[in-house]
Amino acid sequence: MTLFGYRVPMMASLLVWCLIWEIIGRAHLVFLLPPLSEVLAAAVHLVQTASWQNATITTLRAFVMGMALSILFGVPLGILMGRVKIADDLLGMWVNIFSSAPLSALVPVLMILFGFGERTIVAAVFLFAIWIIVLDTRAGVRHISPSLVEMARSYGASRRALYTKVILLAALPEILAGIRLGLIRGVKGVVIGQLLVAIVGYGALFETFSRNFRMAEFWALTIILFAFALLVAQLIEQAEAKVEYYAGAR
Repeated sequence: MTLFGYRVPMMASLLVWCLIWEIIGRAHLVFLLPPLSEVLAAAVHLVQTASWQNATITTLRAFVMGMALSILFGVPLGILMGRVKIADDLLGMWVNIFSSAPLSALVPVLMILFGFGERTIVAAVFLFAIWIIVLDTRAGVRHISPSLVEMARSYGASRRALYTKVILLAALPEILAGIRLGLIRGVKGVVIGQLLVAIVGYGALFETFSRNFRMAEFWALTIILFAFALLVAQLIEQAEAKVEYYAGAR
């Protein structure tokens, strides 16, 4: 970004919004928006409490389990749809429907199926994350050059070697992109699931803070969640950058 002929770092825009937040909070223009300095102080205090630490363990456990299941099922399903036309015809419509549907409306159904507990949160993360992983994996497989597959077959590659050493690696950039987007959607899933269940993890904390108008802690917890989502996405993005040469070879 350039301002008056000078190059301004992108981080400057974040600092401007932080300053605006602080000014609005100090002016008491919005009751539900305390000053940013108080929110940051509340965040420092919050991470030292046993309730936050227990909620974080519960939330991370559900998030990791849900994401592991979505990757475990999403990547093979995407490869299947990319390689087998009949599977793509049968499943493509449903994958596109679920990827664009308001999945928050299905969380109460998960509560009926799995009860008011951690299994519902895991199912919510899985439901939010898997579809984008399937679609990106499918796109990566369908963009593989047929010459790579023919070359592998001409050298006598087995079906297992063809999928693990050629197709999977050639589609790896898109697979990682799908996982990165799936991680972000998974964070949404774990938060929405816990908010609706409201008795486990961060959902219980959000419910407590909002019900007692402890807005500094409420926004502190929100910022922590945003920071976690950005950190995870950045780590996956760095992994994407390291495998970009596969796309060139493809």
